[in-house]
Amino acid sequence: MTLSILYRGTLSSCNYDCPYCPFAKRKDSRATLATDARQLTQFVQFIRQTPDVRFRLFFTPWGEALIRNYYRQSLVELSHYDNVEKVAIQTNLSCSLNWLKEAGRDKIALWSTYHPGQTNRDTFLAKCSKLDEMGIAYSVGIVGFKDTIDEIEAIRRLLPKERYVWVNALKKKEDYYTPEEKERLIAVDPYIPYNMIHHESKGRDCRTGHTVVSVDGNGNIYRCHFIKEKLGNLYEDDFRKILYPRVCTNPTCGCHIGYVHMDHLGLYDVYKGRELERIASSMNAVNLPEEVAISSAPVSILRS
Repeated sequence: MTLSILYRGTLSSCNYDCPYCPFAKRKDSRATLATDARQLTQFVQFIRQTPDVRFRLFFTPWGEALIRNYYRQSLVELSHYDNVEKVAIQTNLSCSLNWLKEAGRDKIALWSTYHPGQTNRDTFLAKCSKLDEMGIAYSVGIVGFKDTIDEIEAIRRLLPKERYVWVNALKKKEDYYTPEEKERLIAVDPYIPYNMIHHESKGRDCRTGHTVVSVDGNGNIYRCHFIKEKLGNLYEDDFRKILYPRVCTNPTCGCHIGYVHMDHLGLYDVYKGRELERIASSMNAVNLPEEVAISSAPVSILRS
């Protein structure tokens, strides 16, 4: 069997101070970091000691994990396990990248986010160039604030054409974007229409709880980060017995790491095995589901 795990430990600190983030410049105590390191070690040991399962691992920390040596070492170790197909992590790319020289480069991938105001453009692009030189798979994302659209377009122009640049849309406020702003963002990220809405999800088939689960630092298993019904514990229960097809119990789903696993959206065909690190297989979005096309209108770029 193959199982994707979204792992989120105790760590909740970050070296950036983005004004919209509750974890901005937050510092974990030494005790908290020690707990997080111990939890991560236990998780890595579990993966190593479960050779009959193929794992696809995605680390989604509250904060920045790669400034911590124990995360870098764990990712390197996991990337060399025969039963690990992929290991990916969300990161702001602020750490040194030299550790990646020791990683299994065909397995490791980075979901990297550019934060204007926290780092300058040239510094971030230099990190991306180094990843290209090293042959490390990665995507680049930016939060889609209105006043950031010019910078989003600049990053798109300056990165290699084949590099997928995604945008996290602001959708708490209805009609946040003007029609022109939508068109500009779609020109950068043809799949942003999926991220511009909260998808009606209740009763819909979703792979979470079946081939995808969320695991916290204590090993507690949930179907995803957004449904807090505990299914069991990775270290205490036979996790195979709790995995089966399920439908979503939440009214809506608005985050990529959630809705990407919903069958009716067909996004597994878009990412072709790279949905964890958010690397689209094509830059040309076609045949959008009706709910996506209507809610993200105008979509003339997608129809051309």
